[in-house]
Amino acid sequence: MSNKEMIISLLDHIPDYKMGYVLAYVQGVAADEEADDLFCQKMAESYENDPDPEKDKYDRDYYSHIT
Repeated sequence: MSNKEMIISLLDHIPDYKMGYVLAYVQGVAADEEADDLFCQKMAESYENDPDPEKDKYDRDYYSHIT
C-alpha cells in the first residue's frame, strides 16, 4: 500500500471534529513553497532598499547586547 493510499485509508478513522486539523496540515504541506520564498525575498529586498536611515536603528539597539 502506498503512502497516499494509507493516508486515505486512515481518514476513515479520524472523527469529524478533527478533520479541520487534518485539512489545515495537508494544505500547509501542499503549499507552494516557491511562492513563499518569492514573497520573503521581496520583503527582504523592500527592507534593504528602504531609504529610511532609521530602519536599522531598532534592530541594532535590540540585538546590541548579544555581540
